[in-house]
Amino acid sequence: MSPSYAILPCNGLDKPAGHLSTVAAKAILATGEHHLVCPVLCHTAPKRYAKDFEGGELLVIDGCNTRCASKLAAEQGLKISKRLNISADAVALNLAAALAEDAPEAMCKALIDALIAKVSSDEDAAKERTPNNAYPEAVSFTSFTKGKFIFKVPEADYHFNENDCWVLRVGDHARIGVSDFIQQNLSDILFVDLPSVGATIEQFGELGSIESGKSIFELVSPVSGVVTAVNTALDESPERVNDYPYTQGWIAEVQLTDWDEDSDLLLDSQDYFEIMKKKVEELNV
Repeated sequence: MSPSYAILPCNGLDKPAGHLSTVAAKAILATGEHHLVCPVLCHTAPKRYAKDFEGGELLVIDGCNTRCASKLAAEQGLKISKRLNISADAVALNLAAALAEDAPEAMCKALIDALIAKVSSDEDAAKERTPNNAYPEAVSFTSFTKGKFIFKVPEADYHFNENDCWVLRVGDHARIGVSDFIQQNLSDILFVDLPSVGATIEQFGELGSIESGKSIFELVSPVSGVVTAVNTALDESPERVNDYPYTQGWIAEVQLTDWDEDSDLLLDSQDYFEIMKKKVEELNV
């Protein structure tokens, strides 16, 4: 039986992606027993939708990487079941032309149809499956103290790029996250933009982003591969990246496609530790 969704679209109607977010929401609404949530009323009178949120799953439709709808859901303490990003999905579906202000109607319709198919697809449920449990829950660290701050790096097994993202390999799969140095530099993390399950990523390519009250950090993938799982717990608890950057705060799991070549361009824990110390000194914390 298909789930019943409370559909929360973007409110940025002044931009093509924002407009398409509303169009997509109405199109998906017509496919089942779903409920449309007005983002303005959700912000000003959230109790109006209490029954919708309690009785079904929440589908968020962001227009772009500003992620207004996702942020609104987070502010209201709502659990996101599925998420669409009009801009990112259009690019992934080779339909980016639909984002233009003068986009042909047929192109826009093709994008909306593809988004409907994505929501209803059984493959999309892979995002919710249990991640690989072969990764360690406890890690031994080497630490460096500067003033009142303590910066940690795992003693072994982890590899890093110079963009402060780590990878932990188990067989032909790997888990990816960010270093303790980065989470402390960002301070309180408010939102994590996760990649899509099934997405193909390149080494040093974009893997998502992390937003705090101070800045937005773009995740640079340390390896190439295919995303097989994402840490959906971060939707409700992004602070896990602050509290457990090397374990519970992981971002994504990937099936590796070229580990031997990728690893030649990565740093082991000891080498990264030395680079991290230099970065800390430069920040003068």
